[in-house]
Amino acid sequence: MKNRHLRLLQRTYVVLIFCFMYLPILVLAVFSFNESKSRTVFTGFTLDWYKSLFTNRMILSALALSLAVALVSAVVATVVGTMATVGISAMGRKSQLFINNISYMPVVNPEIITGVSLMLLFVFLQNWASKFDALPDAFFGLPTLLIAHITFNLPYVIFNVSPKLRQMDSRIYEAALDLGCTPRQAFFKAVLPELTPAILSAFLICLTYSIDDFIISYFNCGTLQTLPIAIYSMTRKKVSPEINALSTIMFLVILSIILISNALDSRRYKREQGLGKAGEGR
Repeated sequence: MKNRHLRLLQRTYVVLIFCFMYLPILVLAVFSFNESKSRTVFTGFTLDWYKSLFTNRMILSALALSLAVALVSAVVATVVGTMATVGISAMGRKSQLFINNISYMPVVNPEIITGVSLMLLFVFLQNWASKFDALPDAFFGLPTLLIAHITFNLPYVIFNVSPKLRQMDSRIYEAALDLGCTPRQAFFKAVLPELTPAILSAFLICLTYSIDDFIISYFNCGTLQTLPIAIYSMTRKKVSPEINALSTIMFLVILSIILISNALDSRRYKREQGLGKAGEGR
């Protein structure tokens, strides 16, 4: 009897947690099909807000900018972060501990501090460079936005790839060298395939965080408007159902990417398990 009550309590707890996390998203998705602009009463089904969304130039331009910045910053941060992780792993124990602690500071640091400090740095550089005409007038805009996003994405790559690199058997790299590979070939043929799941996961995290970021973008975007900033400017008046439609589409796209990634990881794990069992059978 106790076990039955305990299982019921556990299930109830899990259901409540999932409702707390996903019920607001469900409400948002339902009201994206609402015929009226009401946020409390569903008056009828319509696709007009989705049609209106794809004709709203401000939202589409902000979305395009957010996607472009997120993609570029995620790619650069993933490449640089992976290289940094490999370099850190080759250092001594004390050096690794010191650099990892420094790398972790931007993660625990409030975003507003990171955003303001980057803004002050860019303003200082622009004022200093203006004396020598070293930087273009449009420096405070897309360049600063990209640098800011790459900066706050880097720690997530390092802390996502580092555990996978520590778990990897170092003898794989040494075996590749013994078989005639150069250090570069050994890295790309032996080490990189082992790190690929962690690298892909880090890339998706960077992509999501970059699209979602508001505070750091707000202080470093100049006159540009990313999607979160555009939504913020619209919500100061009233939340448009177009935002509900856009949020629903973005949620479904990100959910699809996560499900596909998990399915690929699961398939890869099963294939490795099957190969392992086949090897044991021999």
